[in-house]
Amino acid sequence: MGIRISFWLLLVLCGQAWVGAEEKKGVCRLQWRTVSNSLYREGDVIIGGLFPLHVVAPELDLSFKGKVTTAVCQRFILWHYQWMQTMVFAIEEINQSPSLLPNLTLGYLAFDSCLAEHTTVGAALAMVAGQEDAVSGSGCTGGPQVPVIIGDPRSSASIAVARTLGIFDIPLVSYFASCACLSDRQKYPTFFRTVPSDAFQAKELARLLQLLGWVWIGVAFGDDDYGRYGVQLLLKELQGSDVCVAFSQVIPKAHSPRRIRHIVETIRLSTAKVVVVFAISQDAQPLLEEAVRQNVSDRQWIGSEGWVTSSDISTPQNLPSLVGTLGFALRKAQIPGLGPFLIRIRPAGSKTEPFVREFWETLFECSLEGNSSSSSSSRAERPLCTGAEDIQEKANAYSDVTQLGVSYNVYKAVYAVAHAIQDMLACQPGQGPFENGKCPSINNIIPKQLLHYLERVNFTTPLGDIVNFDMNGDPPASYDLINWHIGDKGMAEFVKVGQYDSNIGPDQRLQLDLNKVVWGGGWTDKVPVSVCSIPCAPGTWKALQKGKPVCCFDCIPCPDGEISNKTGATECTRCPEQFWSNNLRTQCILKREEFLSFYEPLGIILTVLSISGAMLTTVVLVTFILHRDTPLVRANNSELSFLLLLSLILCFLCAMSFMGRPLAWSCMLRHTLFGISFVVCISCILSKTVVVLVAFRATLPGSNVMRYFGPLQQRLGICLCTLVQVLVCVLWLTLDPPLPSQNSATVRSATVVLECASRSLVGFAALLGYIGLLATVCFLLAFFARRLPDNFNEAKFITFSMLIFCAVWIAFVPAYVSSPGKYTVAVEIFAILASSYGLLLCIFAPKCYIILFQSQKNTKKNMMAK
Repeated sequence: MGIRISFWLLLVLCGQAWVGAEEKKGVCRLQWRTVSNSLYREGDVIIGGLFPLHVVAPELDLSFKGKVTTAVCQRFILWHYQWMQTMVFAIEEINQSPSLLPNLTLGYLAFDSCLAEHTTVGAALAMVAGQEDAVSGSGCTGGPQVPVIIGDPRSSASIAVARTLGIFDIPLVSYFASCACLSDRQKYPTFFRTVPSDAFQAKELARLLQLLGWVWIGVAFGDDDYGRYGVQLLLKELQGSDVCVAFSQVIPKAHSPRRIRHIVETIRLSTAKVVVVFAISQDAQPLLEEAVRQNVSDRQWIGSEGWVTSSDISTPQNLPSLVGTLGFALRKAQIPGLGPFLIRIRPAGSKTEPFVREFWETLFECSLEGNSSSSSSSRAERPLCTGAEDIQEKANAYSDVTQLGVSYNVYKAVYAVAHAIQDMLACQPGQGPFENGKCPSINNIIPKQLLHYLERVNFTTPLGDIVNFDMNGDPPASYDLINWHIGDKGMAEFVKVGQYDSNIGPDQRLQLDLNKVVWGGGWTDKVPVSVCSIPCAPGTWKALQKGKPVCCFDCIPCPDGEISNKTGATECTRCPEQFWSNNLRTQCILKREEFLSFYEPLGIILTVLSISGAMLTTVVLVTFILHRDTPLVRANNSELSFLLLLSLILCFLCAMSFMGRPLAWSCMLRHTLFGISFVVCISCILSKTVVVLVAFRATLPGSNVMRYFGPLQQRLGICLCTLVQVLVCVLWLTLDPPLPSQNSATVRSATVVLECASRSLVGFAALLGYIGLLATVCFLLAFFARRLPDNFNEAKFITFSMLIFCAVWIAFVPAYVSSPGKYTVAVEIFAILASSYGLLLCIFAPKCYIILFQSQKNTKKNMMAK
């Protein structure tokens, strides 16, 4: 870029680019062309203009081996010519205005910038050089002075011109250069524009993507300052949001077909259904046309204001694939009188105004009679035209005044310069803004003085729009949100579906009417979906995929006890202590309380067994009471047998106290009842065993031991043994009683197990240990007495019963420790019932069998046989 600018600066200053032109006596005519023609009109103040009438500039010749020859730009653009004519129209309108600059005539000097940096800088330098030999003819005193330039539409070219002319304090007012980089007042102190900065567009594009839920997008941008800075701002706005970029592709300026095909292939293979194209129309056109050729019709295209209203792209053949395109465009306006002004142009032979002949031949695709601007080969292929054709009969971008976005910015730029000059004229001597109150001279405008007034411009256009510049030279931002529809005869129709205005409150700046939008990508009545991963449903959370953007994730179900109750949750929330997650992991619900209930199958079985055991024991007790006078009952110590049966009934019934919701009183009752009833039961058996042993020892001659084991002593022994257990229970319940609690092992579970926590292991161990001690002593004594000679040896049956009793409670310990939840209580109940049934059946079943079915054995003779 530096080499190119230096080359053109040298070229202009050395006067190598001036070419001769026709001299006419008494008339001043410009004598130079840089690359293409220029449009000139005399005036008291000359306003410069840069317009890319052609979009293909000639290559630079940097050999420096000879005189630079005149080069010609190619590919004339009709609507760019409309921009230049709008400048001419605005200047003529001001010259005819009785209120704005009534005593001063504005002139213009407009150059074709050819859409390239080197041609733009060359034209700008030629415009402000002011060479003495730049004009010819009698009465000419020198080249025109251009204190201000309107242009260029491209950001890259505007940067080059602003840097070059900034050292001369020459103001540059652009009508389409929207790069946010130009807002840097330190680098570009003389730059102004009537088009909003891309900072606004990028911010609202990001907001639009988020508003429509498009979180997975592709980006393509032009390889220039407009595209690069625009996308950079867009990505900056998207930081911290949910929107991710699937791919980012640069559209080369050379428009290499191979590179363009590669970009479109990337778009076609990507899962991103929304593609943002931030480029000027000349860069966006080959990309979108290639997308049409590859039949990429399932994408929602988002356009920047550089191409979204381009008639070259929205052609009938492209429209089926690109319909639904959405993007921000410059605010449209109607300029009264511009339409008739545009169609008044007619070619007039050799006196034809510059560019008119080429405009005419491009518009009507013909060759004018006589000299033609077209090459001989192309001229031979075109029909001849006379110049009398009617512009109105041919629909074209030039005569279309319904989409005046850029043209309206040109219009505002001209009026901004005119009002700055008006303010200069209004300066009163001694009250000027410069040294010693000096006012500027209108006959010799110094660019720096004009710059001062341009910074302070504040006026209303004839159309009612307020025009001013902020401290960065930027105007207020306003956009129309444009949507591509298919109109009459298959032509594109740009429908306004929303708008943005920076002067409105922050919450109302972007307005969008979804009912008017036609969506692209084959979607009809609903907003297209563009996501890398489907949003995680409630009950799941997003787990990022390794090496991919944050928009690509897997949906992982929440762990037990945690929930997510919204779509797209990034983490799960732990439920409070008393709550648990439901099956869908979307809601915290109260934990299901678990305890051994009377109404569940296991509770019912245990209850039946408990009641059956108590009833069976009661039947045995009744049987013994009814046969209490029989030898068998009398021989087996009926009093101890009755007490044993009563304690067994209590043992069976105490099992039921372990069922149901644990309460404070039930927790203390169940262990106390269990401990005391079993001690009474074992004490009775122990007493019966001792009596059997002592009874046979008492038959020896001289033995008087039976007097120490009479009924009174037996009762005292049972009471003493029971009193020890009562003391253990009282100490336990007093010092650290068992109370209802939640099982700590089930805190992270859907159910909370309610149990009676034996907080004092010593108390519980003492209670069980004492029972075990009595049972062991009883077992040993019964084992020693098992072979005593009698017809009905009760010691043998006590041995069996105590063997079962000890086996049950030994097995109980590991089963109790390993059983989860309510089954811990069930194991304890089962141990109580099993040991109770063992005692009942082993001790009393044989006796009941003899009493009820073999009464012939229930005689004293049979009992005393041995």
